Amino acid sequence: MRTPFLPSTRREFLRYSASGIGLIAFSRFAPSFLVQSTLAAAPAPEKDRSVLVLVQLAGGNDGLNTLIPFEDADYHRLRPTLALRKTDVLPVGQNQAFHPSMTELQGLVHDGKLAVIQNVGYPNPNRSHFRSTDIWETGSESDQVVSTGWIGRYLDNCCSGAPVGHDPLAVHVGNETPEVFLSQQVHPTFGVNPYLLGRKDRSRNQALLEQLLQQPSTPENDNASFLKATMMDALVTERRVQGILGAYQAGTTYPGTPFAHSLEGVAALIAADLPTRVYFVSLSGFDTHANQANNHRNLLKTLSEGLAAFQKDLEAHKLGERVLTMTFSEFGRRPMENQSQGTDHGTAAPLFVMGSAVKGGLHGEAPKLNLARNQDLTFSTDFRQIYATVLDRWLDCPAEKVLGRSFEPVAFL
Repeated sequence: MRTPFLPSTRREFLRYSASGIGLIAFSRFAPSFLVQSTLAAAPAPEKDRSVLVLVQLAGGNDGLNTLIPFEDADYHRLRPTLALRKTDVLPVGQNQAFHPSMTELQGLVHDGKLAVIQNVGYPNPNRSHFRSTDIWETGSESDQVVSTGWIGRYLDNCCSGAPVGHDPLAVHVGNETPEVFLSQQVHPTFGVNPYLLGRKDRSRNQALLEQLLQQPSTPENDNASFLKATMMDALVTERRVQGILGAYQAGTTYPGTPFAHSLEGVAALIAADLPTRVYFVSLSGFDTHANQANNHRNLLKTLSEGLAAFQKDLEAHKLGERVLTMTFSEFGRRPMENQSQGTDHGTAAPLFVMGSAVKGGLHGEAPKLNLARNQDLTFSTDFRQIYATVLDRWLDCPAEKVLGRSFEPVAFL
């Protein structure tokens, strides 16, 4: 009889997970039975601590048509077809407005629940999607390569005493662990397959894991025993999460988009009072080189409606004060539109921080647009200032230990 395939490397394990296994992020860590004894005396993490939700706008969001300097003549000069008129936009501050598809987020600004940090970037910016994403997710300098994510280092510094069991400290929606979660120490993390959110029946997932677990292990096959124990952890957590998602009653009606379903799943897990400190979801499609107007409008509408529903749901479950939601994107777009009625890779862009505990409104300096043809923006707020503020004031973790040096905080908390 043919032995069921058992992956022998992390890369194989993650690739195999894309076929339908849900929660495979445990594969980087030793199975719990190997480390439980060394951590048995450690206190369990408190379940009422603050929670951070990271929202990636993948592809490079166009900041100037998200937060619009509608009175700036240079904005209209640089964008003869893409510039939005004063009569169409949604005011959120002096001479600044949201895209007209962002009605819900405008309401959150007016309610004091959405902070907008303007013109966020970093020195010597890189315009490669992959490299700039690395920089944002690791919190590194642009000329520095780091093997751990800034959240992974937060877990190393502030969550290393948590016992390793079946409740994850960090959860992502997606088939592969985001780089931001990579760490040096052992921490249980978890990945929810986005295609399975909203489905009551996950028996195919479980059957596939159970089939893999049927392979007999032998004393000399340490690698197989390790992966078998890892998959057992994944299966136990899969079943627990399935029960939470299946029983959840949302406090509002979510839009019918995959992004909104991801956020609804996160709300369910937060409401279940897991010890999870950080969640990660992604909205892709922001690489708008051509025909930007309609694509960007739809993306910002998806973002606005999804985030607003998520915040309303959290508040309905009396969780609004515990959860901070923060967006990030690998870069903004060029101020000048291109010949395809789109925008090319740029540098700085605005960043959103949402929650009942934020100081709503605009923060930081707006970008200067007196620029030459194809010239990029110069950032005014380093993204690591945002991270430092979140680490120090929200996650109660010394930011310098995570980021390697001190950064001036931003007053959105």
